[in-house]
Amino acid sequence: MNRRELLKSITLLTGASVVGGEFLLSGCKNPSAGPLSFSPAMIDLLNEVAETILPATDTPGAKAAQVGSFMKVMVSDCYTKEQQQVFMSGIKDLDVQSQAAVKKNFMDCTNAQRHDLLTALEKEAKKYNDSREDKKTPVHYYTMMKQLTLWGFFSSKTGMTETLRHVAVPGRYDGNVPYTKGEKAWAE
Repeated sequence: MNRRELLKSITLLTGASVVGGEFLLSGCKNPSAGPLSFSPAMIDLLNEVAETILPATDTPGAKAAQVGSFMKVMVSDCYTKEQQQVFMSGIKDLDVQSQAAVKKNFMDCTNAQRHDLLTALEKEAKKYNDSREDKKTPVHYYTMMKQLTLWGFFSSKTGMTETLRHVAVPGRYDGNVPYTKGEKAWAE
């Protein structure tokens, strides 16, 4: 093979991958999902819910990892229409529950009031999830929010590098590492 044939082959291969790329990516979208619009206020609310679940201590909290934006992407792109409806109605229900409990919107509540509200929602979600006859029906919206909070935080750069132990380039394998109570878990 000469250089000219090699260049033609490379051009054909890379051209085919660029032209056919959208067919590969079509598997990433959920066809049963509908279009959603999240307002900046909704993302702020999701960040506050996430921050209440994983608050900042000596390490950053979920708000620092922008978990609200992560939730928006996951719900918009990956959830079914039915799951999306449960999640979106749950965002509205947060304020309804908050108004009923403390006569304030969730965003206006103190940290203690938010914690109490989410603790009550956790109990409600557990009861609902345990009583579901058909396991194909979506879980409680609070369960979705909590799962997305944990997933979004611990898969973010902030969660991996500032909360978990992280080695950018793994070194040699050491199968017998001493552990002392209270050490951070490994990110990878």
